[in-house]
Amino acid sequence: MRIESIIQEAVLEAIKALYDAELNPLQVQLQNTRKDFDGDVTLVVFPFLRLSRKSPEITAEEIGNYLQEHVDVVEAFNVIKGFLNLVINKDYWLNTLSEVYTDGKFGTALAEENSELVMVEYSSPNTNKPLHLGHIRNNLLGYSIAEIAKANGKKVVKTNIVNDRGIHICKSMYAWQQWGNGKTPESSGMKGDHLVGEFYVEFDKHYKAEIAELLEKGLSKEEAENKAPSIVAARELLRKWEAKDPETVELWKTMNSWVYEGFDVTYKNLGVDFDKIYYESETYLVGKEEVLRGLAEGVFYKKEDNSVWADLSADGLDQKILLRSDGTSVYMTQDIGTAKMRFNDYSIDKMVYVVGNEQNYHFQVLAILLDKLGFSWGKDLYHFSYGMVELPSGKMKSREGTVVDADDLMDQMTEVARKMSEELGKLESLSGEEAEKTFRMIALGALKYFILKVDPRKNMMFNPEESIDFNGNTGPFIQYTYARIQSVLRKAADKQIAIDSKLEIETVSEKEKELLKRLSLYPAVVKEAGENYSPAVIANYCYELVKEFNQFYHDHSILGVDDPAVMNFRLVIASAVGKVVKSGMNLLGIEMPERM
Repeated sequence: MRIESIIQEAVLEAIKALYDAELNPLQVQLQNTRKDFDGDVTLVVFPFLRLSRKSPEITAEEIGNYLQEHVDVVEAFNVIKGFLNLVINKDYWLNTLSEVYTDGKFGTALAEENSELVMVEYSSPNTNKPLHLGHIRNNLLGYSIAEIAKANGKKVVKTNIVNDRGIHICKSMYAWQQWGNGKTPESSGMKGDHLVGEFYVEFDKHYKAEIAELLEKGLSKEEAENKAPSIVAARELLRKWEAKDPETVELWKTMNSWVYEGFDVTYKNLGVDFDKIYYESETYLVGKEEVLRGLAEGVFYKKEDNSVWADLSADGLDQKILLRSDGTSVYMTQDIGTAKMRFNDYSIDKMVYVVGNEQNYHFQVLAILLDKLGFSWGKDLYHFSYGMVELPSGKMKSREGTVVDADDLMDQMTEVARKMSEELGKLESLSGEEAEKTFRMIALGALKYFILKVDPRKNMMFNPEESIDFNGNTGPFIQYTYARIQSVLRKAADKQIAIDSKLEIETVSEKEKELLKRLSLYPAVVKEAGENYSPAVIANYCYELVKEFNQFYHDHSILGVDDPAVMNFRLVIASAVGKVVKSGMNLLGIEMPERM
């Protein structure tokens, strides 16, 4: 049992015995003892003064005496005003270390038959462009949130909704028809998603030129934007697609297949996956049926131009369009259909949408509409809203071709990792193939960690060079510490030094105890990360743990110590730190190299 749980139960008993009062466990406030005081766990006694009717110091003294007398693990205590600092005995910390060392799943739980089923949606790409830096943050957050949910004993379905239809897709299709000259991924040597993305940019270039020409002829900005030949043609393609025009549908299938092949390569390189993929081209029809049902039941209303709307003024919002006047769907229609399909396919207990904060209003409306349509789970949908990611050069714009392509970024990061590793002489002992694999591992570790260590709800600036620093709060620093630990363990094995989980030592230094305390926190960290949907909690815990280990490693010899019991103890510490760090980093989707 964790020390916080042991102390909490004992404090509840102490309050009952000393002051004949029952407490809510939440009233027992425990925290790590400040480093400038003697102790391991600190109890805040101010909430108990109304029960003791005594000063903070006397109350703390009485509770401290009770705990020392009745709780085996409490070795001593001291009182600083209203704070009771408890010293936990050596045996508790040694037992905890032994548990970390022997339990391959320490800190994590496995799903059971009746475990909660959580569906996590992430990625949600459009098939008119390749994945970019913004998608990387989305994919990394979604994947990590799903893995952390698994570590908390949940059943998890990782899902993706591919936005494979709509006006933006038709823009790329029209541009290919007009200016593509039959170009394909094979003939151009380009990844399919990159090729289609080029035509999306090409469309915007011509569209803007047409708008400028119409403005010169005296049209208003709105008129020019609606009457430009390119947008008129793209809208006609969308109408023909929804009418199932064979030629239009065939072109759509062909160009989307190019994009899917490109996406698969990117997802594999990024190390993310999905259990179920939905396609907007299938779900929007279900959504359309639901909107028409809502119209028939009086939940929605129709305007004179035949467009269908929801009146959300009673909910403090505005009017929301659900079907355009020509009968074509909007994003909201698709999301209604997707939600219904998912809850029909799976017995979902929790649905988590990992989507940027620019869509906060969208998901607020979606929950209300599903509720109005009579779906009991509508208002329980959870939008995990995260901030945007930018580069030092500023914001990215897909239609202007100023995005940072995900594939290019991963390749560039690998080159930076190679350059920095070679300058520092980090991988000189590795074979060429092993070095290349490690460069990629370092690059992706740097990218993932730099993005995931930030509070996900905040906007962030991504700096590739800064992320691959081998010092400081970075992925490579943590990976290097892990590789250092594995090196120590290999040397011990080479010397035929057996590691025993049975620990028998006389004293534990402050540095060693601090490491044991941090290791013991891992289960609580995993739980907190799951409750708050925050991979940053895991990331920063891993950093603090390896930082503490490096200080210990600097001050304490492991293989050079004379006492076999102390050597064994320190080898167990090193091994346990390595296991926990690897477990935590794996929850972030980060691989750990055995050699660096």
